[in-house]
Amino acid sequence: MESRSLRIQRRKPVRKRVLPPGHSLLTPTKKRMNSREDDNIKCHESDEDLFGEYDSFAEDLDLLAQVDDLENQEKLEQCNTFPCSSSDQRPEDPNHNEDKIKHSTSGELSSLFQSGQTARSLRITNELKGKRKDFLDVIPCSQLPCNEDSNLRTGFPCVKANGAQDISRMDKRKSLKDHLKSTLAVNAKVQTPRISRTKELKKAILLEEFDVAQQTVKTSCDLDLGPFYGLPSRVRDLIYQFRRIKKLYDWQHTCLTLQSIKERKNLIYSLPTSGGKTLVAEILVLQELLCRQKDVLMILPYVAIVQEKVRGLASFGVELDFLVEEYAGSRGRFPPIKRRTKKSLYIATIEKGHSLINSLIETGRINDLGLIVVDELHMLGEGSRGAILEMTLSKILYTSTSIQIIGMSATLNNVAELQNFLKAEYYTNNFRPVELKEFVKVRDCIYEVDSNAENNLTFSRLLNYKYSNNMMKIDPDHVVALVTEVIPANSCLVFCPTKKNCENVAEMICKYLNKLYVEHREAEKKNLIADLKNIGNGVLCSVLKRTIPFGIAYHHSGLTSDERKLIEEAYSAGVLCLLACTSTLAAGVNLPARRVILRAPYVANDFLKRAQYKQMVGRAGRAGIDSAGESILIIQEKDKELVQELISKPMENCYSNLMHNSGKDFQSLLLSLIGLKITKTAEEIYSFVSCTLFSVQQSVLCKAKNLLDVTKESLECLVDKGLICGKTCSETEQYIFQVSKLGHATYKGCIDLACYDLLYSDLNRGLEGLVLESFLHLLYLVIPYDLVGKFNPDWMIYFRQYNSLSPVEQKVAASVGIPESFLARKASGQTVKTSANNMVVNRLYLSFILYTLLKETDIWRVSAKFSIPRGTLQNLLSSSASFSSSVLHFCEELDEFWAYKSLLQELTKKLTYCVKSELIPLMEVAGVMEARAKQLYNAGYTSLAHLANADPEVMVKKIEHLSRHQAKQIVFSAKMLVNEKAEALQEEVDELSRLPPDLP
Repeated sequence: MESRSLRIQRRKPVRKRVLPPGHSLLTPTKKRMNSREDDNIKCHESDEDLFGEYDSFAEDLDLLAQVDDLENQEKLEQCNTFPCSSSDQRPEDPNHNEDKIKHSTSGELSSLFQSGQTARSLRITNELKGKRKDFLDVIPCSQLPCNEDSNLRTGFPCVKANGAQDISRMDKRKSLKDHLKSTLAVNAKVQTPRISRTKELKKAILLEEFDVAQQTVKTSCDLDLGPFYGLPSRVRDLIYQFRRIKKLYDWQHTCLTLQSIKERKNLIYSLPTSGGKTLVAEILVLQELLCRQKDVLMILPYVAIVQEKVRGLASFGVELDFLVEEYAGSRGRFPPIKRRTKKSLYIATIEKGHSLINSLIETGRINDLGLIVVDELHMLGEGSRGAILEMTLSKILYTSTSIQIIGMSATLNNVAELQNFLKAEYYTNNFRPVELKEFVKVRDCIYEVDSNAENNLTFSRLLNYKYSNNMMKIDPDHVVALVTEVIPANSCLVFCPTKKNCENVAEMICKYLNKLYVEHREAEKKNLIADLKNIGNGVLCSVLKRTIPFGIAYHHSGLTSDERKLIEEAYSAGVLCLLACTSTLAAGVNLPARRVILRAPYVANDFLKRAQYKQMVGRAGRAGIDSAGESILIIQEKDKELVQELISKPMENCYSNLMHNSGKDFQSLLLSLIGLKITKTAEEIYSFVSCTLFSVQQSVLCKAKNLLDVTKESLECLVDKGLICGKTCSETEQYIFQVSKLGHATYKGCIDLACYDLLYSDLNRGLEGLVLESFLHLLYLVIPYDLVGKFNPDWMIYFRQYNSLSPVEQKVAASVGIPESFLARKASGQTVKTSANNMVVNRLYLSFILYTLLKETDIWRVSAKFSIPRGTLQNLLSSSASFSSSVLHFCEELDEFWAYKSLLQELTKKLTYCVKSELIPLMEVAGVMEARAKQLYNAGYTSLAHLANADPEVMVKKIEHLSRHQAKQIVFSAKMLVNEKAEALQEEVDELSRLPPDLP
């Protein structure tokens, strides 16, 4: 029964261990909850015990008892077994045989036993097989039978395919215990798979902390939130790993532990620029994704900031298993894919965020969202974009009571009205990680801004710098003197009123710098120049070529996105020490400086607003580097009074813009409300608009009319335009509004009401003679109407491009009403008797530009050919891609435009990337532009899978001038995109295999 070399000792019965919820055997002892049961657990230990500390086998006492009974019964039956041939064995019903035995006489028992022996053996075998399944569930993997010669060694009797049992060697068959012992002996010699216990332990702790955090958030509002504000400690480690932040500021801790946050109330918080607002929002986002298991929408003002945020949070998504999806330009899917398990963080521009909310409301999925974060909440007061943001927030407030709204800004004044609109709490703090000192310069005198002084200015010092007469003529505002006090050892930003002034200031400063500035980080500056030449296909801007050796560059919208990114990275790394920039940099990516200089108190021809001023000067002071930051506003004597008011007055109020553009934005809101079936009757519509910011401020914004009158007039206007219609409901006798097909297409495509009729007319006319030899005619149809007035054609270039077209392509010009004779007369300077529509003329000119760009894909060459700044050209391209996507959605809702659907899908894709087809998969990754995509492709990273599985260290070695940080961001972003695509494909598989609920 027992082997000499192997002896199994049955252990004493023990009580089953019961661990608290959220705990496992991997949970560290310190993290386990105290329990009485833990004190009563006794383990029987033995040196010969092969099971170690694993007690599950010994715990099942009922199983052991059954095994003993079965073995004893089998031995008894073997003793009374008569010889029988295998041919006599037939599977019979065991219950049937048992009934026979019970009702038979003693004389019949022997024969019945003989005939029923086979069935009884099979019954025992089947029961043992059933128990074996239970054994496999409870014993460790190391004690399972191992494979031998591709056949599973079960240790139990085998049943042949024909159902007959081989019993010729039954007398030699071992007991169950012997089989277990032999199996254990064999398995002890088999090498077990190597599993990192450290990784398993970390995973178990992470899962446990997620569980604790979820229970914390669900069950309590006023308690200890756990390891890291309700999140696993792993999140704190990742914040340090990716952001190098060890500890939160006091105000951040206070804000995260506010009662309003715990109770999930809406919140507005305001702090100065660079105060750390974004980190608080990101922690709240992670709480929603990981603990409450809800999707999150983050709305940011500009495409560049969206792309930067997608890159920054992709690494968190990969590590913490959630998806980061970009909604900017032509990117984004409506409605978003409903994920099976993972939660999504949607990062969107204002326009795309509105479209996303519309799609979720339309599909009944608005409550999939748990949190909306709005950065730069003061954008509510910025024209049409502010109106769209107000529509988005109003719809959320009206359609869902469970979604929390978090708004943040550095420049808010009328907070009470915003609180009333958003039904939000308010938190503010004047904290800045680095002290800011504000100065104003008049001639050669510098004054410090002091709210306690007369005129709010206190004399600080005289500027001490020797200027020659010639130098004074070139630099009368002493810009060179101010910047040389800090560069090259520290960084400096010079804000200029116009783009041209940025370039002039950068060149002017370089004229008066000595060779020491050239020698500072010379090798790295040469690498930067090489990178800029590479993305320009060997061409470099002449201004940058002269200024970069001195560590100086300009930054404005005239640069391509690739150029801006390289310059920003070089400035952040200290390779560039000064940027001459426009005001857009203050509202864009975070590029702090030791000193900020405002070249003049103007943006273009408009005097600075208080909010713009605070955003610019807020860039002064780098946390962790500088002990203080300083700003200097250069002014002329004539502007002194205006400047004194500028530095002392409060922020401008944030006003609703729903009545912007002659009330068309208000009409757009009503159209979408009816189309989405949020409201149907006039009473419901009025109830909705009463919850908008415009309603809160109506007495100030529209004194002549009350809200009800404005609503009625807007509805009548929509009816007159044929976008909505009404009918009386027979049941309720109420007048119900419905959208027409054209109205439905207009709001689905987010088409401006100022041009929906023009678009419909152009598309309709295009069907009569659409030229499909090339993309030219389609390009004409997707040129944004709002860009037409910003370009003035060069008639010689216009006529030259016309003549370069094929005869078939020239028909496009004739079909839209531009004859060749008109262009010839314009190019020669002759008087044109029959003038053409200026909008049509300009749209055709812009379509020529885009057509040339799609053919050549070289933005520098096309920029030179049409004498247009390369950045402006790239902006035209991205705007057209976005509008093409809108026109596509417009056409999808109208049957008469079915022919455009597939054509516009391909065109939108081409406009989005405008590169060779092999580079498109690489450019889908956030932050990978054309130049970087070419480098990656040439280095062998030809697909998304290559990037997702790349080693950042190897990538750095293969690609010139690529930092480790950049390589890691690319890999993380690629992994995120692969996860997103895999989830989408799996969702399609599940949808196809799902049983239809209405199956007959």
